[in-house]
Formats: sequence, structure tokens, C-alpha cells
Amino acid sequence: MIDTFTRTGPLMDATSYPLWAQRLIQECAPHKRRVVEHEFYQRLRDGQVSSRTMRQYLVGGWPVVEQFSVYMAQNLTKTRYARHPGEDMARRWLMRNIRVELNHADYWVHWCEAHGVSLEELQAQEVPAELQALSDWCVHTCAADSLVVAMAATNYAIEGRWASGRRWSVRPTPMHRASPRKAASAR
Repeated sequence: MIDTFTRTGPLMDATSYPLWAQRLIQECAPHKRRVVEHEFYQRLRDGQVSSRTMRQYLVGGWPVVEQFSVYMAQNLTKTRYARHPGEDMARRWLMRNIRVELNHADYWVHWCEAHGVSLEELQAQEVPAELQALSDWCVHTCAADSLVVAMAATNYAIEGRWASGRRWSVRPTPMHRASPRKAASAR
């Protein structure tokens, strides 16, 4: 771990963290905006992505979604109880959040079903190299890098506070509000 610190405020408030972490967030902000404000995510949010593109996105994103709890588990193996207060915080958070992440694979499968993509298609792993590279990078980072670097890479940059769906999907459209099963049963 880098510095001993005690979080002084809310989990999602950058000022609750050490200056080095605040600088990291500030320096990453322009890059985050490039992703979050990218035309693709705007079109996805607005329901204006073609079926072909949506299919490729869903199949291509599956390796990361399906393996995310595994990345976190790799990070968890780097921790030891009572070695460092920051490490204890990371350990506790990882243990709790792995369970949450397991649900995301289920949600992704349901989203795929709503767009006609089967679980078998996801499991076939016919993923474009550009999209597979993200999964490969996460696997490598979590296996080879320190706990701090690996968690920054996966749990900050990829999953939560960087450019996940929470940032680009804040305005759900009717297409995204109900699954086909719910829509069919409502008729």
C-alpha cells in the first residue's frame, strides 16, 4: 500500500481520499469525459445503436463482465488481515463487492436476451480482438501488478468510478426499462 490514511468522508467523495488519489482522479478527468461522452455511449443511452452494433457490444463486453468477480478475487488474494489499515479496507470491500459483481453477469445475460443474444453465443467467445484486449489486460493487471495498481485499474478505471454504465446511462429509455418477458406479459 502507499500511504496510511483514514477516509474522512463519503466513499464516493474524492476529497475523502489522500492527495495522490485526488490528483489521480483529477488527471484522469479529461480521459473519463472522452469515454463517457463518446458518441457510441450517447447513442446507446438514447437507444440509437443498430442491432448489429448492439450485438457486437454485448458479445464483446461479456468476457469482462463475466470475469470481473474473478479479477477482484485475484486482488483479494494479495491482501492479508491486519497488515495495513488501507489493505484491511480494500480486503473488506473486495469480499463484499465480489458478491455484488456476480449479479452483473446475470444482468448482462438478461440484457443480451432482450437483444436476441443467447448465452451460447456469449460462451462461444467470438470476441473482436480490440474488445478481448480489455479482458486480457484486466487478467494480466490483476495477476501481475500490485494490489493498488490492480484495484485502480479494475475497480476504478473499468468498473465503478470511471466510465461504467452509471455514467452514460443515467437517462433510461423505454427500450431499456423492461425486458421482453415483462413487456410481453404486460400486453
